[in-house]
Amino acid sequence: MLIREYRIVLPVSVDEYQVGQLYTVAEASKNETGGGEGVEVLHNLPYEKDDGEKGQFTHKIYHIKSKMPRFVQVLAPKGSLEIHEKAWNAYPYCRTIISNSYMNERFEIKVETWHKPDMGEQENVHGLNKSDWEKTEVVNIDIADRKGISDKDYKEDQDPAKFKSEKTGRGPLGPDWKKELLNNPSCPHMCAYKLVTIKFGWFGLQTTVENTIQKIERRIFTHFHRQLFCLIDKWIDLSMDDIRKMEDETKKELDEMRRNDEVKGMDIDE
Repeated sequence: MLIREYRIVLPVSVDEYQVGQLYTVAEASKNETGGGEGVEVLHNLPYEKDDGEKGQFTHKIYHIKSKMPRFVQVLAPKGSLEIHEKAWNAYPYCRTIISNSYMNERFEIKVETWHKPDMGEQENVHGLNKSDWEKTEVVNIDIADRKGISDKDYKEDQDPAKFKSEKTGRGPLGPDWKKELLNNPSCPHMCAYKLVTIKFGWFGLQTTVENTIQKIERRIFTHFHRQLFCLIDKWIDLSMDDIRKMEDETKKELDEMRRNDEVKGMDIDE
């Protein structure tokens, strides 16, 4: 089992991020859907647990056959290249479980996120026991740093180092943007602490696959949060009611896009 905690600092408040995250999820889903592939939303509804936790539950299926290497597409059994994502969003805490019906209990990705109004300096914010925390690798992601982003993935209109918000005046983010943020009390800030636990129970492949998945998760987190910041002018004025209406519309759009659009989006084996 491989555990990593990704810390992503952003020049937005915790309250702003809640709206921005949901807006960006909807937009990112559209960018990945077409040609029978992409995101299918099965459920999106409020939930409340016996312990008092309540929030929004979503269940999505990611149809990803075309995003896999060709040899995997040929060899994989029918239905094995569908990923189920169940998420319990009790903001500012969120928990996501990613599974695959073909792998069953041998495969699981758990992503737990705390959103905190700080610069990512808290240790063990998820309250792991001493043994697990000692095994956890902390990875800091700088959304303004292009290092490690391939030319294929790079989009100039989603580059925080070049983007300036017309509505908030935030950006562009220079090399020392985090230090500048601390010296500017008028600009809010927060950190998303994402704890990713991967279980892949296949003898001989566990270490390789778990490391590969963590690499993919880092890539996804990096691109998603770069996009989130650069879309701020589109979501900063929205309310949660606006977001829920948009999510209903997006579900219908995704169904239509899977049927009629061409395959598009980010390849997993990049």
